[in-house]
Amino acid sequence: MNKDSKIYVAGHRGMVGSAIVRELQRQGYTNIITRTHRKLDLTRQEAVEDFFAEERPEYVFLAAAKVGGIVANQSALADFMYENMILEMNVIHAAWRNGCKKLEFLGSSCIYPRLAPQPMSENCLLTGELEKTNEAYALAKISGLKYCEFLNRQYGTDYISVMPTNLYGPNDNYHPEHSHVLPALIRRFHEAKMSGQESVTCWGDGSPLREFLYVDDLANLCVFLMNNYSGNETVNAGTGKELTIKELTELVAKVIGYEGRIEWDTTRPNGTPRKLLDVSKASALGWRYKTELEDGIRLSYEDFLTNPMRAER
Repeated sequence: MNKDSKIYVAGHRGMVGSAIVRELQRQGYTNIITRTHRKLDLTRQEAVEDFFAEERPEYVFLAAAKVGGIVANQSALADFMYENMILEMNVIHAAWRNGCKKLEFLGSSCIYPRLAPQPMSENCLLTGELEKTNEAYALAKISGLKYCEFLNRQYGTDYISVMPTNLYGPNDNYHPEHSHVLPALIRRFHEAKMSGQESVTCWGDGSPLREFLYVDDLANLCVFLMNNYSGNETVNAGTGKELTIKELTELVAKVIGYEGRIEWDTTRPNGTPRKLLDVSKASALGWRYKTELEDGIRLSYEDFLTNPMRAER
């Protein structure tokens, strides 16, 4: 990409999209196009085609998605599959029809089998059964990355896919039921601290292993890959480090300053037992994450405190 290349970031108000915009601006890119959902509904094919025909972006970062935690995924399976699949197909197809030079599709590590060998490498895709709690979302994301691959094979496009591990950071969703685990913990421990609660109850038994990547590090990788990678196989985005949910809760409590008891509701689902990405491919390309988890949680807590709209969601 040249510094004045026309770059469209789909989903620029979300956590990932806003981080990509920040990273592009930090690196001196000056021609960034965005549209709010009100101005451009990506699930409306005609609107998306009109936008691409008018703007003709040279590069596209597809970070728009309907996202949520276990409860949101389980309670709205059809919505998660339909909305994600239709918006990504609309954007990818319109980009191809209008001569986009390169597109980068943002997926999720939930595309990999529930019991995939750990750490999960890019080539374990479609080798086993998916985790049921987010199967609909995973199927939509698999369809998006496969459509990019098939366009490359059939039409010679240069479309790539990135599969991030669990993300967190500025502009996250802190909704008490519809958020992912780390932002949900930040809100829960903050509220417990403010109200003087003696204990906080967390879901499951604390045993699942998880990996977390600060969203600004992901954005840095996304721009890096747009400039340095081409290929049909996706690229994992993570740290290569993991910890148990129990260890995570203790770390969040420490950062926030909550000193009460942590209890566990084992009637609630754990989700996938272990999710660690093999990040050797990104490493071989010359990229490595920068933000350690405790530092990232501290930055995320600052964002939670200074963005009241986020705290209310």
